[in-house]
Amino acid sequence: MLVTYHSNVMTPHMFQYQLTQWAKRERKTIVLPEGNDDRILQASARLIAQQLVNIILLGDPAEIAASVKRLGIDLDLNKVTVIPPASSPHYEDYVQTLYELRKSKNVTLEMARDLMTDVSYFGTMMVYKGHADGMVSGAVHTTQHTIRPALQFIKTKPGISTVSSVFFMCLADRISVFGDCAVNPDPTAEELAEIAISSADNSLRFGIEPRVAMLSYSSGTSGSGADVEKVRRATQLVRDRRPDIKVEGPIQYDAAVDPVVGSQKMPGSEVAGKASVLIFPDLNTGNNTYKAVQRETGALAIGPMLQGLNKPVNDLSRGCTVDDVFNTVIITAIQSQDSPASL
Repeated sequence: MLVTYHSNVMTPHMFQYQLTQWAKRERKTIVLPEGNDDRILQASARLIAQQLVNIILLGDPAEIAASVKRLGIDLDLNKVTVIPPASSPHYEDYVQTLYELRKSKNVTLEMARDLMTDVSYFGTMMVYKGHADGMVSGAVHTTQHTIRPALQFIKTKPGISTVSSVFFMCLADRISVFGDCAVNPDPTAEELAEIAISSADNSLRFGIEPRVAMLSYSSGTSGSGADVEKVRRATQLVRDRRPDIKVEGPIQYDAAVDPVVGSQKMPGSEVAGKASVLIFPDLNTGNNTYKAVQRETGALAIGPMLQGLNKPVNDLSRGCTVDDVFNTVIITAIQSQDSPASL
């Protein structure tokens, strides 16, 4: 458990400081498959300089060295590991492992050999084998490309069938956890309950007391319709499976975060007006809301952090900044601190 800071107010600065302290406490090794991307190299320089993680870059060593020189960044390549996948001493073993894991899905040895030259497959296999603790990719590749190998052989944690995501939204006076804004287009009530449980557990793990709001266009019993019923059922499933989690739903966004509105619409609720974990009913709502909050308030959005996998693999957006890469690598390192050492 990572909860070492107790306060009703967690500012973005405090939260980011906490993240770096947690990462330093148990230094992990993160593989970055897109080793020749400028943002990846710039973030790697910062991460190494602050001694937060160990870095493995996938790519051609000569090309990476040339990029570091061109960028004029202070990245000591003696302090990172650079691996060209096809000439790695582990390549044949990885090919054989992938073949054994996927032959029932009609993957041949030749296909496995071809797939293992792909940096996403190679990086994911490093994590599967315990040669890296986590992976961060997606600065160049699509989300599908990044997470497909993880879904194929890292797979989901016991009792979880839904891989989802959260953003840590760093608002002026607090950190809110938003899920799922990146992965599941239209989750069922069952999936929504799993997303809420995973999000609550990760909230606690990152030092934020989880008070979960299951968002809808209706609060309490005031509305009806299939969409509201889905959220109502999901809320009940969370209560049944995890009575330890404080959860309210269906609830509107304003009633979830504004104490005055919360007490008017849902008096006596443990969550209304002070929700810290906001679960959106579908991807359309979640993705638009996180982007609206980010743009209109200037909030820092850290994520998306994938949840539900056996070992941490995280996806960057192709429009990511150096700060996004830096923060996502730290989050991934912290996730791996309480992941099993090997499968």
